[in-house]
Amino acid sequence: MAFDASLEMTSSGVAKITLSGELDAAAAPRFKEAVERASTQHAKRLVLLMEALQFMASAGLRVLIFAKQKMGRDVDVYIVGARDGVIETIRMTGFHHSVVLVDQYDAKTIESV
Repeated sequence: MAFDASLEMTSSGVAKITLSGELDAAAAPRFKEAVERASTQHAKRLVLLMEALQFMASAGLRVLIFAKQKMGRDVDVYIVGARDGVIETIRMTGFHHSVVLVDQYDAKTIESV
């Protein structure tokens, strides 16, 4: 399945990036570009919607780490609906301590910034 990363900014300043397909080394630059666009829009939170993400290689994990650094320490990064394999990759590195893992998007909670 082809990879896609689309960015949407909410009226409350939350950047939502929807990821789908397989996030491998070839696809990582598209994800990084979406993160950079979110950063230039001064997002208050970064939400990564991963329900349709089938696979994430180490290159995708590197972009996740980049996203956390790029957004800054005051911007929470939410990972929403990630599959077990993706969560396992995140947990193996200990990066789950740096993000908020949730099963589903709750606008009332996430967008209250």
